[in-house]
Amino acid sequence: MEDFSCDAGRGVDRSFARSLGSCQWVRAKQNVIVLGATGAGKSFLGGALAQAACRQGFRALVIRTPRLLQQLAVARADGTYANALARLAKVAVLVLDDFLLAPMTDVERRDLLEVLEDRYDTSSTVITSQIPTKSWHQAIGEVSIADAICDRVVHNAHVVTLRGGSMRKKKAVAPEVTETKT
Repeated sequence: MEDFSCDAGRGVDRSFARSLGSCQWVRAKQNVIVLGATGAGKSFLGGALAQAACRQGFRALVIRTPRLLQQLAVARADGTYANALARLAKVAVLVLDDFLLAPMTDVERRDLLEVLEDRYDTSSTVITSQIPTKSWHQAIGEVSIADAICDRVVHNAHVVTLRGGSMRKKKAVAPEVTETKT
């Protein structure tokens, strides 16, 4: 968390970042939703929150949502689905990075609901997404499952909206200038 940039134009003030870094939200079994454009620092903040939780003795897992859904599909096929869900339920902080980056299938929606249901009111979930929460229903697709997913995540979440340009662009390597002789 100490490396997270709290510049004025980013949308997160230092005291709020410090508050998140204290992990009181983990103790209270609350969630964090980090929104913003590509390169805004969503994944970095999600990872920093997981690391802060680990420093305070909590177990954390950071995983891209598409990869998690792929792993659950494999677990379903090889008969370890229930064990996979149980392992995810035991993690104090689960960071789902790149949430709703691509359309979800019906099975993926149901798998995600199972994960979030198992975690509701017993642990904390951090979600990073480019999609604002008001658009999640449409992006998830199926109305009743979207309602169930949002109900388990959004209502007890701290929402952080990162502003500004891509942090990757700011860190980009400057092109070399070469002189050519004619």
